[in-house]
Amino acid sequence: MSKPVVITADSTVDLSADLLERFQIHIIPLTIILGDESFLDGQGFTPPEMYARFREDGTLPQTAAPSEADFRDFFKSFTDQGFEVVHLDISAELSGTYNVACLAAGRLPGVHVVDSRMLSTGGGLLALEAAECRNKGMEAAEIADYLRGLTDKVSTSFVLDTLTFMWKGGRCSGVTALGANLLRLKPALRMHEGKLEVFKKYRGKMESVYKQYVTEMLEGVKVRPAHVFITESGEVDPAIIEDLTKLVYEMTGCREVHHTLAGCTVSSHCGPGTLGVLFIEE
Repeated sequence: MSKPVVITADSTVDLSADLLERFQIHIIPLTIILGDESFLDGQGFTPPEMYARFREDGTLPQTAAPSEADFRDFFKSFTDQGFEVVHLDISAELSGTYNVACLAAGRLPGVHVVDSRMLSTGGGLLALEAAECRNKGMEAAEIADYLRGLTDKVSTSFVLDTLTFMWKGGRCSGVTALGANLLRLKPALRMHEGKLEVFKKYRGKMESVYKQYVTEMLEGVKVRPAHVFITESGEVDPAIIEDLTKLVYEMTGCREVHHTLAGCTVSSHCGPGTLGVLFIEE
């Protein structure tokens, strides 16, 4: 007889509290380290506070994966109750979180760890898919295999207002960041084979850039109709979000467009004003 299934993920999936509750997805947070202080991602320290600190003294936090013991205790809280676990992590190409989770899972029965090959709500889309598979009665191993086969169909991309935070976080050179900022270029990044790559550079005011980017990402693409995310890192005008949401509905005919805010782990690298449209292709 198959065991009931729990869906878990690390905090980089950037799902709202409402979606986590609605789909019964459980989160293990990464740690945000700022000087001598540390916070759990999504708890006690927010992107607006992080940006304020950066503007004040140029300090950006570091991030750390949960420890093997943290993962083991997290998984064990479910397996001890008779559940099997399907767990999703940020791409192993971007973080050691997945590898640590695998070490912890190897010591427990019935824990299936999946490398999402994504970050932010790219992984969130897979978590929602996992929850819907669970609700259909699929077994844990079957769900994990299904998710691994789905990662190539997830479109995860963002357009950045500035490269300063990428530079500070060691994701690009200072020369590249300075050149892009001086030329007022707005780079667009996407996940490809588990890694981030620049695929286009825009110019102009961000309101126009957002619209052009979203239009180009959705044009001619058959989007799976259940869920599309507009995910931002903060400081994007709500009126712009409203207009982009209407645009996504018009272009995709999807059932739900979710507006979410990225947590500190993702926002510390991309900076304010970053926005992405994320979806699964048919």
